[in-house]
Amino acid sequence: MRKRRLLNTVLVTCLAAALGSAPAAAADDGLRQVLFVGNNWEGTADVIRPSGDYAKIARVNMVPDKEERLTEIYLNPIKLAFFLGIRNGVGEGHDQLVDDLYTTPDGRSVVASRPSFADVVSIDLTTGRVNWRFPVSGFRSDHMAVSPDGRSIAVSASTSNTVHVLDIETGKQLGSFKTGDKPHENTYTDGGRYLWNSSIGEVNTALDAPWQDFTKGDRKLTVVDAKTFQQVKVIDMRQRLDAFGRSDLSDAVRPVAFTPDESKLYFQVSFFNGLLEYDVATDRITRSKTLPKNPDTSEDRTTWVNDSRHHGLSMSPAGDKLCVAGTMDDYATIVDRASLREAQLVTAAKPYWATVSGDGKHCVISESASDQVTAIDFATGAKVKSVPVGDHPQRIRIGHVPEGWTGPAGR
Repeated sequence: MRKRRLLNTVLVTCLAAALGSAPAAAADDGLRQVLFVGNNWEGTADVIRPSGDYAKIARVNMVPDKEERLTEIYLNPIKLAFFLGIRNGVGEGHDQLVDDLYTTPDGRSVVASRPSFADVVSIDLTTGRVNWRFPVSGFRSDHMAVSPDGRSIAVSASTSNTVHVLDIETGKQLGSFKTGDKPHENTYTDGGRYLWNSSIGEVNTALDAPWQDFTKGDRKLTVVDAKTFQQVKVIDMRQRLDAFGRSDLSDAVRPVAFTPDESKLYFQVSFFNGLLEYDVATDRITRSKTLPKNPDTSEDRTTWVNDSRHHGLSMSPAGDKLCVAGTMDDYATIVDRASLREAQLVTAAKPYWATVSGDGKHCVISESASDQVTAIDFATGAKVKSVPVGDHPQRIRIGHVPEGWTGPAGR
């Protein structure tokens, strides 16, 4: 019985990893599944039901040490310069207080990257206090990924071109590796054997015309062994895009989604209203999909936030549908993977992320301009429900909390 229970847990964990979610907990662990929504400008995380009515369960303060961090920054001229640079650049005039977030396997803590504070912290979900803090190299932290076994977490350090891999329980660094310019998305594959990182280069300059793309830096996919952190492969999408006949597109890879068998990688790039398909075995781009433009969207590329016309991509558990956040075009849509035909366009206010609901039936997007998350049915492409959250929601991740948990004490 114990072996069977262990096998079931491993299978569920592997499935969750394929979907890009946090590892699932065994049913007898006393945990329940939830969705964590990171409210970037507010510095909070809303915890909501993972499916059904998506009702709010609790709100967690992700910056309980805010005054301490600000004092530290204001006493250091170099840190202050970068802090203000983030506020006035990628932060659109706001501090970036919570970017990515995952819960620990025991459901007792949530671990988050905080770009403006250039760190990763673990917050105790019972007390609301900081368990541990890891300052990243450089001056800004970014997207993260949790390993399929839930034991380690990878975080991009934007300004040092480094990915740190930490023990999720202790915050101790297990290893690190170098990337291209401005590392962004991290993805574990092959059951946690490999770790992929995409670097997006400079995204907050005004040099956005296609002929100026060379000024954006060194963009590439870096694949490393997740145990040794040694480089296994580097994929230059510039070469693959040119071979595919799309030399007009940027090679800055944004959100990605693997098929369940990891044979295909779908990805978005800067400035493009659409997505591309990459065949892993043959190492080539095989298809592209251009999605509709919103006629009300400015064609001045310098007005698109951080170069991301479309930013947010997830895949249904069966691997037959893609969910696309059309960020600057103010919609989201479901795309059939076989035909690459899009369903209806669901109006959304600057959707910035897309994930999969707990029951796998819906895509859940964050609407950063209207402070809500919206569920869209994978099967029909129709909007299901919207629920309000905090200021400027971005990353949404599946997590687990103890049964009966309703938020930190004294919140």
